[in-house]
Parts: sequence; structure tokens; C-alpha cells
Amino acid sequence: MLNTGPLKQFLEDQMPAALGILRRMVEINSFTGNRVGVNQLGRFTAQCFAPLGFSAEYVPSANPAWGDHLVLTRRGCSSKSLALISHLDTVFPPEEEERNNFRWQLEGDRIFGPGTHDIKGGSVMMWLVLSALQVQFPKLFANITWKLIWNSSEECYSPDFAEVCRTHFDDGTLAALVFESEGRLDNIPQLIVARKGRGTWRATVGGRGSHAGGKHAHGVNAIVQLGRTVQRIAALTNYERGLTVNVGTINGGTVLNRVPHEAVAEGEFRAFTPEVFMQAKQDLLALAGPGEVHSSADGYACKVQIEILTESAPWPRNPGTDGLFQLWKQTADELGLALNCEERGGLSDGNLIWDVVPTLDGLGPWGDNDHCSERSPDGSKLPEFVEASSFVPKAVLNIAALQKLCGS
Repeated sequence: MLNTGPLKQFLEDQMPAALGILRRMVEINSFTGNRVGVNQLGRFTAQCFAPLGFSAEYVPSANPAWGDHLVLTRRGCSSKSLALISHLDTVFPPEEEERNNFRWQLEGDRIFGPGTHDIKGGSVMMWLVLSALQVQFPKLFANITWKLIWNSSEECYSPDFAEVCRTHFDDGTLAALVFESEGRLDNIPQLIVARKGRGTWRATVGGRGSHAGGKHAHGVNAIVQLGRTVQRIAALTNYERGLTVNVGTINGGTVLNRVPHEAVAEGEFRAFTPEVFMQAKQDLLALAGPGEVHSSADGYACKVQIEILTESAPWPRNPGTDGLFQLWKQTADELGLALNCEERGGLSDGNLIWDVVPTLDGLGPWGDNDHCSERSPDGSKLPEFVEASSFVPKAVLNIAALQKLCGS
């Protein structure tokens, strides 16, 4: 088993400073739509890494309503390069944080607050790892070119962050390491080796309006047709193939005394493999055309239109990611730590870059209840939190694995 005593002690000594950084980050509202807050967090993050020798570049988002992406670079002595990935934004508007009294709160080992788990804790993990490498393993730290890249709008799936990453990766980039929180199953940490892709869709049904009392037979009820259509859409879900199709919203009609002439539903579909993803897309589009709901007076039929609104490609299992996981797994075994992998349904920036460089996700600390700000009196509903005790063991694992990856 590896002797990590001095490294653990160094990391423990750094934890008060790390949690101080985390608290400052959590206290800055960085809701995706809060451009000022996102940029404030970006500049504070750059200040935290500046003593480690990182220079900052701020890349404007393609969407001017969103904050700047952040790229921090520290040039190394060799051709080897590593990319560490996180994001600045959260899903919580300022008014929601205030309404739910959702703020930095330390309760035992748990730290509650916006972004503690998704993903400001991951950004602090990056700081811990690099701080330890600089002091404990200075040769390795100086040898590698480090590229730290933060997405300003990950929660809205930024349309330009993939290009930001691609243009900043060096030819010698060994890996892209994503610092989203680790998973847990039976209390065993899990790294992320694949993620579902996501597509969004809209179903629009055109019927024919008429007086609901006087000319009901002349009307063609778009809501009734949409009800049948969304049942077919939902039935496309196939758990064995890793495909989920969700009907998210339905709208239709105007007043109660009118047969509704239009109804609209929107939703999403997700799949792990490109093949299943593309088949789901084709199956959705095939539902377009004449509907079976028609006018009793003259046979006029509803018309169903299906649109694919957005597509975010899957991150499937692949040799590059599996190789990185095996390296982390071997390291964990040598440290006497349990470690597994998972394929996760949610998206991350890993979906954007896995096909460019080998990518591994879940390198942040452990927490839970991401995207939740509510707390119920009986404790059955708790807001987002991170566990403070998860930082040091995960940092030790990441540092030891990085030593293997970088050949030192």
C-alpha cells in the first residue's frame, strides 16, 4: 500500500483554506442568467489560482446574456498537458436562494449551499490537488502544462464551450478531467465513464376550432389528439436499451366553450449510445402526419407536427475513458480504497470533449441533492450539500493517479 501520510497531512492542513474558498464561492450567486455574478465568480476563481502561477483568459460567451468562460493556464517544461474542467454557473436564481434561505450552512460533516456539490466543491478540489502537487511533487507540477477551463453556462448546455475547449487543448493533452461530484452506490465512490446524450422535442397538433355547444361536430379537438400522441411518445422509453423519453409540458386550448384548435407538448429523450439516440429521433419524427381525431361533420383530421429542437450527443463507453478509469481503479486498489464506475444519465461538459481527448468525470468530492434548494420541516427534503470529509481522500486518489498518468 502506498505511503501517503505526508500528503494526507498536507491536505488536512489545507482544508481550512479550501473551505474558506468554497464559502466565498458559494456566497457569490452564479445563476446562469446572472451574468454579473458569474463573472464575479470567474474573477475570484482566477485570484485563487494566481498564487500557483496561473494566468487568466476570459472568453466571452456566444450568448451575450451569459458570463465569460474562464481559462487558466500554467505552462510546463515538457510537451505534456492536462485539462481540468469545471463550470461557474448554478441553477439557483437569487430570489430562490433568498426565498428558501438557501445559503452556506455547516451541519456536522455536511456543508449546505448553492453549488457546494454542483460544482464549486469540484473547483475547490482542483485547487487542493494543484496546491499539493506544487509543494509535495514540484517536479511533476512544473513539468506539466495545466489548462483549467470553466464553462460559464454548463447548466444551459453552452453552445460554444466545446469550441473553447478544443481551441485551448494542446497537442500533447493526456486527458481531460471533469470535476463534477463523484457518485456513490452502497457507499462506494463511483467515477463517471459515460453519460447519456439529450435531445429535446416539440409536438404541435393543429385541429379546428368550433363552438363547443352549437357546432361541436364541426370541431377537431387538438388536445384529444395530442393526448394520444404523447402516449405514443412516452411509450418509446426502453429501459433495457438505456432510452428514456419524457413528456415535460403540455399546453392547449383557450376558453371552455371552444373546441381547441391547437395543442403543444414538449419534452426530451436521452440515450447512452449514438445508435439508440438516432433511432429515438427517427421514431419521434415518424409520429408526424395526419391524426386519427377528425370532424364528425366532414372528416377533417388533425395534423401532427414533430420538431427536434436541440441535440446534445451521447458520451458512450470508449477505450480512452475506460483506460483512464482503470488507472484510477489501480491506484485506488494500491491505496486500499474501494472504487467503481457508473454510466450517468445527466449531462456534463464531458459530453462535449470525450471524442477529442480521453475524458474521465466524477473527480470532485461527494455530495448530494444537486439542483435542490428546499428543506422540509420533517427533513424528508434537504437542499444541496457536500461532505467536507470527502475532500482529502479523493484528493489523495486524484494526486496518486495523476502521478501514474504523467509517468512520474
